[in-house]
Amino acid sequence: MRQRPGTLSPMVGSSTSGPPLVWRLFLALTLVVLSGSVTVLIVASLVAPRLFHAHLRMVTPGLPAGAMNHIDLAFTQALYLALGVGLLVALLAALAVIWIVSHRVAAPIATVAQAATRLAAGDLSARVPAPGLGRELTDLTDSFNTMAARLAGTETVRRQLIADVAHELRNPLASMRALVEGAVDGVIPNTAETWETVLAQADRMQRLVDDMSAVSKAEERQLGLHVRAVPLAALAADAVAAAQAQYAAAGIDLRLTPGHPPSEPSVLVEVDTDRFGEVLANLLGNALRHSHPGSTVVVRAGERDGHALLEIVDTGDGFEPADADRLFERFYRGDTARQRDRAGSGIGLTLARSVVNAHHGTLRAHSDGAGRGATFTITLPVA
Repeated sequence: MRQRPGTLSPMVGSSTSGPPLVWRLFLALTLVVLSGSVTVLIVASLVAPRLFHAHLRMVTPGLPAGAMNHIDLAFTQALYLALGVGLLVALLAALAVIWIVSHRVAAPIATVAQAATRLAAGDLSARVPAPGLGRELTDLTDSFNTMAARLAGTETVRRQLIADVAHELRNPLASMRALVEGAVDGVIPNTAETWETVLAQADRMQRLVDDMSAVSKAEERQLGLHVRAVPLAALAADAVAAAQAQYAAAGIDLRLTPGHPPSEPSVLVEVDTDRFGEVLANLLGNALRHSHPGSTVVVRAGERDGHALLEIVDTGDGFEPADADRLFERFYRGDTARQRDRAGSGIGLTLARSVVNAHHGTLRAHSDGAGRGATFTITLPVA
């Protein structure tokens, strides 16, 4: 029977050829003990009589031949009897120890194999306890658990991604369908404006898909960052310059000021400038959406406690302090009554935090409450 591509065969890793590992270990260690016993017996047979005769002649020289033969026979019988009993007892004790050790060594490997089978069958909760039998087996179980956790995390991200995309694509698809059906039925005029609206909805879906892909890659640390050391102040200045026109059009004052204490030009951070530029663009876009004409947004670049610090402070809508972490959840909007166009897609802050985390930094939000402004703080290691 042919197997479909991309599926796991239930027989992978379950070959039944040959004895189990526990019996292989038992037989191998038993052969070691038997070879050692035979070696002891041969060496004792060759060496012991000669040493005995040498010491006997030193103590009682000139013994009659009959007495010598009788002494040799008694020594040989005593030697082999003692060796036989001793080796038999030692062999039985060794076999018992070998059996216990073989089971102890084979059991964790069998447990890992069973957990791997469960993992292949789709049970991503499969984990293996540490056996406590040495660093190698502990490393094996730790590596397996890490792999299982990564697979479970990837599956969670995949399912959440599908659910989020399905949810967010529903509205633009419904809008496009209504426009196309209206144009076909003659209800909506078949004009360039109609198709521009359809194209705008298609562009919105494309941006959404691209953003979701970037978020998933960032969360899985698969962005392929190309980092280099750059001045933090230069990054802030470039971001402010890029957003200045939008802020001016909205009647909002965007300022770049030194941090507290002021950052020296020599303060460097190792970042992918393109990805980090997207982070600052998302944060400045978020501040723009939640600010009002006549308000001010301040960008500060500085250094604190050995870390590079970049803050974006606005005097706009703010948020409840309890919502600080939820702001970075995909598609979360603090004010459900707010128009979707003003609230954004709900992915920008998620993407920003994921990219900052990929740079081994942190992104946090703070506000004293609704209507009291917000501060977004990026902390990065100093290069």
